[in-house]
Amino acid sequence: MRTNIVIDDKLMSTAIKKSGLKTKKEVVEEGLKLLVRVKNQAKLKKLKGKLKWKGNL
Repeated sequence: MRTNIVIDDKLMSTAIKKSGLKTKKEVVEEGLKLLVRVKNQAKLKKLKGKLKWKGNL
């Protein structure tokens, strides 16, 4: 999907340096992936104590 957004230059510069990624596109995509991952983890945390486990790890 193509879109135009305004991103704080200092924030983008810091994100590029910290991540080691080369392009703004890579930084934005990685940030979106991280957001989705964190939100999915939050959903799993809500299940804590609600599922019964049978087996031995």
